[in-house]
Amino acid sequence: MRITTWNVNSIKQRLPHLLAFLDEAKPDVVCLQELKCQDAAFPRDEVEAAGYAVETLGQKAYNGVALLVRAPLTMSELRRGLPGDAEDEQARYIEALISGAETRPVRVASIYLPNGNPVDSLKYPYKLAFLERLRLHARALMEDETAVVLAGDYNVIPEPADAADPEAWRSDALFLPETRAAFRVLLAEGYTDGLRACDPRDGLYTFWDYQAGCWQRNAGIRIDHLLLSPQAADRLVSASVQKHLRGLDKPSDHVPVTVELSAG
Repeated sequence: MRITTWNVNSIKQRLPHLLAFLDEAKPDVVCLQELKCQDAAFPRDEVEAAGYAVETLGQKAYNGVALLVRAPLTMSELRRGLPGDAEDEQARYIEALISGAETRPVRVASIYLPNGNPVDSLKYPYKLAFLERLRLHARALMEDETAVVLAGDYNVIPEPADAADPEAWRSDALFLPETRAAFRVLLAEGYTDGLRACDPRDGLYTFWDYQAGCWQRNAGIRIDHLLLSPQAADRLVSASVQKHLRGLDKPSDHVPVTVELSAG
């Protein structure tokens, strides 16, 4: 089972790139973030024609997450929204149990974690509160011992090695000590960073800003992660970054990241 996460930064703008990626890579599950559209505006017909079932949690002009699942795999036990705050209306979390006749089930979530900037606004406490809610839910998900993959744009640079220029991010919400500590506490619940488990090298980035020639200078950061429960980590075969998609015409500023799990 190949599971991909990708912040497309507007599904309307990136649909041709997404369809080409689905045709080329044929991932089994795709977790999308930053759709920037309501559910009714998602290009469901085009994605279904490519062989994928679709579930979305959209929001007009902002946020938005989706799960795409390639037949014959199916989705069940759908959850829209992260537990822990009934008043949170931001479209940042969607989860489903992915099943197939020839593979053991995997519970997969697509997550668009808050950016948190500026740090002296209410956006940063919201980011930390969201991380804590995610930690508690991540713990609860492991209770039935089903494999879990929490995939998405975490807006967290875990370590200095995950940024080409760590000093440039020192006071940013993505790299503050409190942010990184909260991410480590989430991992400490028993989750494995799928990409790092397979490739510990420096220089693995998933985001390059549109400004200041960041792509041309390879001035990137790694903020898109797939976290695996012990049951999923035991099935981990490989992990990779599809960096070449950042070089396309009118690309997203993020690229896909993929893990492959054995059938179990």
